[in-house]
Amino acid sequence: MGATIRAGVTQQNSALFWKVQFSAGDPLAFLEVPGGEGKVRTVCIVRDVELDRAREKVRADEVCVPADYEPESGFSADREVGMAQAAAECLRRHGVSTVTADRTLPLSFATVLGEAGIKVVCDLEMGVMERRRKSAWEIEKLRYSQEVTEGAIRLACEMIARAEADREGVLRQEGDELTSARVRAAVNLFLMERGFSGPSWIIAGGAQGASCHHTGEGALRTGEPVIVDIFPTDQGSHYCGDCTRTVVHGDVPEELVAMHAAVCEAKAAGTAAIRAGVTGKAVHAATTEVIRARGFGVVTPEENKAGMGAAMTHGTGHGIGLDVHEPPLLAPDGVELVAGDVLTVEPGLYRVGFGGVRVEDLVVVTEDGCENLNRLPEGMDWSG
Repeated sequence: MGATIRAGVTQQNSALFWKVQFSAGDPLAFLEVPGGEGKVRTVCIVRDVELDRAREKVRADEVCVPADYEPESGFSADREVGMAQAAAECLRRHGVSTVTADRTLPLSFATVLGEAGIKVVCDLEMGVMERRRKSAWEIEKLRYSQEVTEGAIRLACEMIARAEADREGVLRQEGDELTSARVRAAVNLFLMERGFSGPSWIIAGGAQGASCHHTGEGALRTGEPVIVDIFPTDQGSHYCGDCTRTVVHGDVPEELVAMHAAVCEAKAAGTAAIRAGVTGKAVHAATTEVIRARGFGVVTPEENKAGMGAAMTHGTGHGIGLDVHEPPLLAPDGVELVAGDVLTVEPGLYRVGFGGVRVEDLVVVTEDGCENLNRLPEGMDWSG
């Protein structure tokens, strides 16, 4: 095995965090170098203020600080550059002239290593398959993240469904307009109290929902679909949840009933097709076959903007773990699935000027099928 390097800030780099299982806000470097007699020696270099904590958490033959590998020319005053210089010196002392890095290696490290005469080779597949095959421990963390995510989904959907509608059809809660921002704030508080965080959730009402990633803004209205898509990260385990439901306050338009039925049937077909050895392409085909059979289109977002009617404008799903979006994809170019993949299954239909419907579950791929981690109902009525 040749020498390898992974480096960066673990609070920002999930691939690096996965390898060292140590959360820090400063750069670190994790190296695999020749250890003699054909063995591999692992070295983790961290800031001195992190040393004691790192030695408790990181599994490595050596956990040290940059000063242990200071080059003759000394360190840059830039903390990231200095860490890269220490990594280069460590590799040099172990006789390494070529090192393999994953796709996340910062350009600063690659540059410093090159200046030290060490060739860097990027392996785009390094760590990808290992992260895809989730362990039983990882699956339990994802199960918990999805459980909390479902709680947030329920909160948002019930908040919308149980609001009052004024004469203009605008939803109100305690006399004030119920806006996407207000629902989002309630979700944020719910998640924060449980140790979760993340970006801006999708609470997209009416025509805004026709753009599948519109986060939503302004007042919500009765009789219109609201897409609620929440994808938080557990700050303890770093594993994510991801769930979507569509809620309607009051009477549901007939067109929306048909769209929702097609989406739920497509989700069931896609889920039934999932098992180890099947490709993401085949799963997506099972999903879109139902969409087309129900009389709807499967088009690009650009085609949808042209007003071609309700259509599915994205893939069926994606991998999830320490990042919300991970390999593999359930899409026209989707690769073969493996046991341990954790995937979203989230077909949707969208019509410009009207809105959209999306329903999303999280599944774990097994040898003979998949396990659905979701328990929430699929329906659009959350008033009960």
